[in-house]
Amino acid sequence: MQILRRGKSVPVWCYHVAAFVAVTAWAFSFIFTKLLLEHGLHPIEIYVYRTVIAYVALLSVCHKRFFASSLKDELLLVLCGLVGGSVYFIAENVALEYTLVSNVSLITSLPPLLTVLLVGLIYKSSRPGRGAYIGSAVAFLGVGLVIFNSSFNMAINPIGDLLSLLAAFCWTLYSLLLKPLNAHYDAQFITRKVFFYGVLTALPFMLVEPTVNGPSVLLDPEVLGSFLFLGLVCSMGAYLLWAVAVVNIGAVTTSNYLYFQPVITMVASIFLLGERVTLIGGAGCALILTGVWLADFLQKRMSK
Repeated sequence: MQILRRGKSVPVWCYHVAAFVAVTAWAFSFIFTKLLLEHGLHPIEIYVYRTVIAYVALLSVCHKRFFASSLKDELLLVLCGLVGGSVYFIAENVALEYTLVSNVSLITSLPPLLTVLLVGLIYKSSRPGRGAYIGSAVAFLGVGLVIFNSSFNMAINPIGDLLSLLAAFCWTLYSLLLKPLNAHYDAQFITRKVFFYGVLTALPFMLVEPTVNGPSVLLDPEVLGSFLFLGLVCSMGAYLLWAVAVVNIGAVTTSNYLYFQPVITMVASIFLLGERVTLIGGAGCALILTGVWLADFLQKRMSK
């Protein structure tokens, strides 16, 4: 896994590809999660099962080290598992029960903008330039158009929207918390620990589930296939690629790739669900692509 190690021999564009591939996997994860929900599984147990599969798979290739070098780093990994694992996924999934899918999608697309703001506040040495702000704003406008492609219903439920906002903040914090950890540990170790603490902190939430399916549910080939995709591709693979991208091209640049998620989801819905793309949806896609390019272009131009 050469790409998982930072090195001058790896071209920068490889890390951009890594971020895009991770976002693509997460975009398709909604389809497989929906399939599992239709099989009677609940949001919390879906997260637990997919993460356990990812953890076991990663442990098989990354097992030489079990603990961080210091208690401080270990606690930081616990926090990563909480905000980037259990709380993020549970808040996002439960929010869907209280508010519109479009509301949840729009609010949870905030991390790139939140990352730009928080990076400037926390890491003064990595303060983004004006180009990053401009590009992020343009891309976020595109996200809004894509999300409301087929629905302009602005109904608001405070509980659902607050949970969505919580999920957005959690992912922003997760991307930023990776920065100090990546300076001392490789991506495999960090990701494995995030999975472990994510499951551990999610177990108490299982108590609120009305019913919990046993492992026998995995005997269904369709269910097992969905879990393998979610666990091995969306969790293990995508999280590893995301961690590598963050340390090599920065949290702000990496987070901007999240803007591609609604675009990929919309394109996938055309082929898999037969949905039509309106002029508004097409305009949203164009703004997202323009925003991501503009942020990178203006940053380079202003740094000269």
